[in-house]
Amino acid sequence: MSLLIINIKELLQVRDQHILQVSGKEMGILPTIKNAFLLIEDDIIRDFGSMDNCPNKTPDRIIDAQGKMVLPTWCDSHTHIVYSGHREQEFVDRIHGLSYEDIAKRGGGILNSAKKLQKTSEDDLYEQSIKRVKAVIKMGTGALEIKSGYGLTVDAELKMLRVIKRVQDNFPIPIKSTFLGAHALPSEYKDNKQGYIDLIVNEMLPQISKEQLADFIDVFCEKGYFNLEDTEIILNAGKQYGLTPKIHVNQFNTFGGVALGVKHHALSVDHLEELNADDINSLIGSQTMPVALPSCSYFLSIPYTPARKLIDAGLPLALASDYNPGSTPSGNMNFVVSTACIKMKMTPEEAINAATINGAYAMGLANEVGSITKGKKANVMLTKAIPSYHYLPYAFGDDHIEMVIINGTPINY
Repeated sequence: MSLLIINIKELLQVRDQHILQVSGKEMGILPTIKNAFLLIEDDIIRDFGSMDNCPNKTPDRIIDAQGKMVLPTWCDSHTHIVYSGHREQEFVDRIHGLSYEDIAKRGGGILNSAKKLQKTSEDDLYEQSIKRVKAVIKMGTGALEIKSGYGLTVDAELKMLRVIKRVQDNFPIPIKSTFLGAHALPSEYKDNKQGYIDLIVNEMLPQISKEQLADFIDVFCEKGYFNLEDTEIILNAGKQYGLTPKIHVNQFNTFGGVALGVKHHALSVDHLEELNADDINSLIGSQTMPVALPSCSYFLSIPYTPARKLIDAGLPLALASDYNPGSTPSGNMNFVVSTACIKMKMTPEEAINAATINGAYAMGLANEVGSITKGKKANVMLTKAIPSYHYLPYAFGDDHIEMVIINGTPINY
């Protein structure tokens, strides 16, 4: 099938093949073509350019995008979209003054989600999860990373990862799977953390490897959860099974986790609400992508990742949703981009770069998606008629997306 989009008011994020991420001042540059065309053949971006050079051929379908923008779909590199039930009572508890840590100490938080998931069948968990996956695709997400971590037992973690595998098999977007068994300490191991780490290393990881259920390994490296020594043990074990490291780090405290991630060649270090000069210096010259999760900061009323410090230091930055039932019950990447501009003082150009090309890099998909590049997957979205792309984050409460195209085909969820 071939699809030709013509009269595009502005085609955003046009890149050469060799550009896989952008950093520092380059994040403020968003290459575009005005009055453009985009040619898609099968599931691939075949050609694009000015309407003056539009190919004289008859495709299977033509879309006239007069007054509208076309850009790559969002690349959401950090989600927990596979979960069971909700945690709205904790939302009310925080309104009444309890902190995230207070709720966790009394059995809420991650442990609350784990209890629910352990009692949920695989089929039920899959049905709950695909409703959310369909919703985020409809909102413009065209690549997704999904973590385990709400199982916290061998059987429940495997159940989560098998559900993620089913989502991978049944949805057209690229999806990466992350094993996050080290998300919290189960209550039965509260006085035996080493015992739980041994369970991860000796029982979970071998079975995950046998069934090929994960691409990445992640750890919640944070005070009260897993310290630097714990994290290093788990990352080393994961690497032995071919899993690339990622780390949840610096959400509430800074104590060397970023440098540890860089040491282990982590693909990304995520959260970074708390950041110091040593953390920034450790990232300079590395291949590790910092990832900010502004919806989490918004929902929990905690500090926002200091984007300006990272970008001004010449570093890249990606944006992701952190979609989960406790601290970010939303996978709306349009809101993420707006919040990054409003609260983190990122420019629209920086935020769009962070949510597309850099997001793709942060989950190992830089060669497939994230930019309008010949040969990449035709995962793009068409906006409604808007005055400029700055309007996307500016009018943060509106739905600006008219059509989402995945693998060259408009989706209809």
